[in-house]
This record gives sequence, structure tokens and C-alpha cells, in this order.
Amino acid sequence: MGGVTFNRAFSDGERVLNQGGETNRIAGTGAGLPGRSFASGCFFGLSRSWRVGMVLVALLFAPSARGEDAAAGERDSPPIQENAFVPNDSRDAAASTAGTYVSVPIDLEPIHRRGGVPESLEILQLMEKQQRRVAERASKCTVSVKIGAAQGCGVIVSETGFIITAAHVAMRPRKRAIVTLSNGRQVSATTLGMNREVDAGLIKIDPDQNGGKPWPHASLGTSDALVPGMWCIAMGHPGGYDPSRGAVIRVGRLLEVSSDVIRTDCALIGGDSGGPLFNFAGQLIAVHSRIGNDVADNLHVPIDHYDESWDRMALGQAWGFLPNFKPTLGVSGNKSTKAAEIITVKPGMAAEAGGMLAGDIVIKFGGQPITDFQSLVDAVAETMPGERVPVLVQRGNATVRLVIEIGRSG
Repeated sequence: MGGVTFNRAFSDGERVLNQGGETNRIAGTGAGLPGRSFASGCFFGLSRSWRVGMVLVALLFAPSARGEDAAAGERDSPPIQENAFVPNDSRDAAASTAGTYVSVPIDLEPIHRRGGVPESLEILQLMEKQQRRVAERASKCTVSVKIGAAQGCGVIVSETGFIITAAHVAMRPRKRAIVTLSNGRQVSATTLGMNREVDAGLIKIDPDQNGGKPWPHASLGTSDALVPGMWCIAMGHPGGYDPSRGAVIRVGRLLEVSSDVIRTDCALIGGDSGGPLFNFAGQLIAVHSRIGNDVADNLHVPIDHYDESWDRMALGQAWGFLPNFKPTLGVSGNKSTKAAEIITVKPGMAAEAGGMLAGDIVIKFGGQPITDFQSLVDAVAETMPGERVPVLVQRGNATVRLVIEIGRSG
């Protein structure tokens, strides 16, 4: 992975929550791509009456032919972000800009750059067509990720198979993962590093699984041009990959934009975590992190955080704690001794629930040798709340095997 960095580049012209039933029905409405659920008719940022009217119009006036793109009023404009960064895997840094970028018609520029409500049927039809164009490309690099029993999403961002996702999906470095591609084919992958402070994670598809061909991958945008009200397209595999449905597409708007987080009204449900958020030019602007107060109030990791954290994540480093997701075992010990002896086990916490006792000496934690209490603290920090970890302890003259479900503090 030497030489893998995120570099700023200019390329002219290219540049988690279970509300299952109702949301899946919403996501399946509207005119869509064959074999895919497509929520292009669902404009979540508008009032109910506007949404209903726009859904009906979208269904009645769905674009009829790809050749219409050259029609009057659909002249293409440059991409919104001219300083997009791309993964540089020791080759041409601009190689990854061709991915999902779709030029934006001139007449859509005001809505694309500043948001707002479409004021004419013509603009509405252009929006519908643009959503289709973006979704067709973006679905090819939106993947389902399974690590153990946990399931989430990710998005391929380089032709060599790097996948960005949420840290709580990747869990910790060096874990085996199964990645399901858009066509249902499964490939093996390995988790790399993660910045848990912002919920950013990195995965790499194992080599020699694509016949020497480049992987389909997303074009990367930047966060600095984003403003509240801009339209966006969320993709993912809620509930896991479904061959009868493919990636689910939902359209919404940016509600809040800051350097730390992006909030949207795109409807997300279980299994969407780690999936991509695109702008109307098909550029990746964020990754799904966690749900807000309801299914249509969600938080996303701005893409610039992956730029800033890429070098460390590519080296397999993990640091920080997720907000409100700090893992805890619920024990105390003596850091000055040469063994990880448990002094106290806190009532009602993870260690007690898993059967750990005061006086136990932890020998292994999750397969990792434990030499002192500090090494136990470090090992716990690499886990995620809810993760079940095998633990080997010395109890008197006996060796005892435990399985402890990691707790959460925040």
C-alpha cells in the first residue's frame, strides 16, 4: 500500500435504524432503472403535497430516450468541485476521476449548486433524468459489506479496489470481509484503518479478483462547496444485498453542512451505514454514518475527512472513539504489574455479563496475546460496542474461555 495517498487534483470536465417496511415502499416508488428500486420520485425535502405532485409528474413524464440529453436546455456545465481529490495508487492520480461523474445540464446549475424547489415541469424532468444518469453509474460501485455477522455498505473509490465506509462498519483493522458487488458477485476483502473520531473507515478488496481489469469506482468531490438545500442522492443496500432489487436510491437535500458532519433528509434504514452520498454531478460527497431523530434525518461523514485520514487508514492505523460509541469492558486493573490481572469487575457491565471475575488474569483477547493491563486496554479500544469477543483468562490453576459482548460508554 506504499504510495497510496489522497492528492488534490484537477481534471477538466471529469472530475445506520430499522424502519424497514414503510421506507422500503417509499424507496421503491417512482420510475426506476430495470431491476432497481429507485426513489427519484421521492423529494423528501418538500412538503407532502409537493412530493405527491412531483411523483405523479415524474411517473408520467419519465425520460424516454438517452439521446434527449442533447436537447435544448440540457447543455452540460463543468463539475461543481474543481479541486476534487482522487486516490493515487502510484500511478496516474487523475485516473479515478472518470468514475461516476455526470455532467450537469446548464439549466440545472442553480438547483445543483444552491438547491431550491424546481419551478417548472421542464426542470423537474431534467432532475428526473439526471438522477437516472447518476444512479446508473453510482450503483456499479456501491457495495454491500459483511464482516462476521455484521452487515453494512461501502463505495469503491479506486480502480485497484479501495472501499471507503463507516468506521463502525469496518470495526477494526485486519478483519476479513465479504464484499457483494452490484451484480451479486462476492469477493474477499480486508479492513484497513479507521478514524473513529469521525466514523471513517477503509477496506481493500483482495488482489487478483477482477481479471486484471479496473474496478468501477466513484468520482470524488469535496466538502467545501456544499451548502444547505443542495440536492443529493443516497445509495445503499438496506437489510443487505437483494438481487431482486439491487442498490436502493433515495433523493433528498442537505439540511446542515459543517466540517464535522453533513445532515440530510434522505431516508436511511438498517444496513445503509457506510453507503455513499452523491451530488447531482455523480461526485461522492459523504458516507452514511448514523440516523438522527427519525428515518429521514441522518448524519453523514464529509468526504474531506477521508482525504485527511487516508495515509493513516491505508497503513492500517485505527484511532479515536466514535461519538457515543466508546467501547468498554467494565473492569479495573493494575497497570504497573506484568500481568493483566482484573482487580474489580463493575456490576451490570460487559465483563460481569460475560462471566469475568475479580482475580482473573487475561491471557488473550480476541485472539490477541495480552501481556499486561495496558495491552488489554489497547485491545478493547480496537473493538466496537456490541461486538462479541472471545477472551481467555487464567483463573487459579484453570484456563477459562469466555465470550464477552463489548459494552458502550459515551
